[in-house]
Amino acid sequence: MNAQIIDGKAIASKYLQQIGAQVELLKTKHNIHPKLAIVFVGENHASQIYIKNKERAGVACGIEVQILHFVSDVSQRELEEVIVGLNEDCSIHGIIIQMPLPARIDASILSLVDAKKDVDGFSYLNSALLYHGMPGLVPCTALGVIKLIESQNIAIASRRVAIVGRSNIVGKPLFHLFLQRNATPTLCHSHTQNLSDITSQADILVAACGAIGMIGAQHVKPGCVVIDVGINRSDDGKLMGDVEFDSVCKKASFITPVPGGVGPMTVAMLMHNVTLATYMQSNLDDVTI
Repeated sequence: MNAQIIDGKAIASKYLQQIGAQVELLKTKHNIHPKLAIVFVGENHASQIYIKNKERAGVACGIEVQILHFVSDVSQRELEEVIVGLNEDCSIHGIIIQMPLPARIDASILSLVDAKKDVDGFSYLNSALLYHGMPGLVPCTALGVIKLIESQNIAIASRRVAIVGRSNIVGKPLFHLFLQRNATPTLCHSHTQNLSDITSQADILVAACGAIGMIGAQHVKPGCVVIDVGINRSDDGKLMGDVEFDSVCKKASFITPVPGGVGPMTVAMLMHNVTLATYMQSNLDDVTI
């Protein structure tokens, strides 16, 4: 068996087209122009690449992206004032604070972003809405994983799902998204004993542990759908996932590559969230994304 590759780049491109149609409707029918503000501190090279990807996605679907770039020694207070100002600016529909931040900046600054503009989906309110199965803004990577699976017409209901990694960005929100779709998810982490005993029973396996090649063929049930969320750098600078691609590919039915799998969908779902946030803030209900 050789797994079918799920082309995240191609699927993300299709989603951006759909989002673009919705953005065009906002502009022509309602005279509303969606706008995303990205707060970026310092000169982190990886962050600069991610921001460029977000700018390109914005151009692709008609969303304006504004970069607010600050030197690494910017004060906590100054950043807080900027975020409060963005919250109050009606022309801004989405706000993200590009991570990582300098160590001296308290991470509590993330909680200052208005939940209605929190297009990363990290706020306490959006987390609570997800927990209760209510409409809100969902973390982009978690949402992207679900959309990738659904794009292949893979059944989720009644399936056993193993998620390896319990972060607030991927693992925990994914658990609730799968549960809402009537799957039976298990959330594994660094203290899970006999990991392969759990993962090898799963119909869908999501690797989001941040460790190169942690998931091998012994972790995978034949015919399993394998989604690799990991983005790691090898010693020679190569991008690698959490899954041993070559060996797992021989057992899985579907698999995402790294790069070109979940990453592009994360960016597409950010644009999805900006568009959705714009509709929510404008009290419009004709959104179809």
